[in-house]
Amino acid sequence: MKRAHKRVLVTGGAGFLGSHLCDRLLARGDDVLCVDNFFTGSRDNVLHLLGHPRFELMRHDVTFPLFVEVDEIYNLACPASPVHYQNNPVQTIKTAVHGAINMLGLAKRLNARILQASTSEVYGDPTVHPQPEDYRGNVNPIGPRSCYDEGKRCAETLFFDYHRQNKVDIRVARIFNTYGPRMHPNDGRVISNFVTQALRGEPITLFGDGQQTRSFCYVDDLIDGLMRLMDAEGEAHRPVNIGNPGEFTIRELAELVVRLTGTGSELVYRPLPTDDPMQRCPDITRAERLLGWAPQVPLEQGLRRTIPYFAEALGLEAPALA
Repeated sequence: MKRAHKRVLVTGGAGFLGSHLCDRLLARGDDVLCVDNFFTGSRDNVLHLLGHPRFELMRHDVTFPLFVEVDEIYNLACPASPVHYQNNPVQTIKTAVHGAINMLGLAKRLNARILQASTSEVYGDPTVHPQPEDYRGNVNPIGPRSCYDEGKRCAETLFFDYHRQNKVDIRVARIFNTYGPRMHPNDGRVISNFVTQALRGEPITLFGDGQQTRSFCYVDDLIDGLMRLMDAEGEAHRPVNIGNPGEFTIRELAELVVRLTGTGSELVYRPLPTDDPMQRCPDITRAERLLGWAPQVPLEQGLRRTIPYFAEALGLEAPALA
């Protein structure tokens, strides 16, 4: 059956993930209201959409109420990299908590379905591997990362309480490491760090011994997962991991970036930051069963799509990828 045309609100819509989501929603025929305060998002990410007849951009901070008429809400607004969320931790937790309250209040008033962009950070430094959705996590509530970790955990609590108390139609996606074009070159995440250092011919900085692991999901796969979750029925009122279960050590990632860029950057080691998790990998059994979703883009292929974007963003000539 053909999906009904909808008016969709995307908070944080000018960010890395939000802008890609706006593209995909418009491509399938929805009207899109993109809301962003540009704390970490950028007008450049949605500049190509400003003339689109079904796209509207609004500057707004979700810590304040918003009064609009929409059918669905994707709540993506929140700094998502350590450099940004630790720069203003109080604003980060206010965005996560007050933003959730305001968007849930809007969804309740409109009887609209709402999706929360949560995070694998709710698992902290996990003692269970890979991480299933019923794992409750190992989080330091007072550490330098806790403004983000606990902000997202509280947002999830609010979502499930609004669902139980007010019957709000919720979706919660726990997003694992995602990469691709439109990432900020200086956002402090590992792929952007490694690629920008390699393109500049600088040493690549690894924290710890490089044996900690991550799983990396290409942005197109991630957006596909979010949209499937929003559209899902049945058991969809439960957290769902959205990420790539392919697991790599940080050293393996660094070596792959060096090989692809051909820059010959050396690897240098620095002390591990406080509360940096040693392993992070999603169990996506629920996403596979509920959404029929699994990532399609392997890491090397995704990096080949991403490296030219970073070269352009840095004003450098794109390397002939090895």
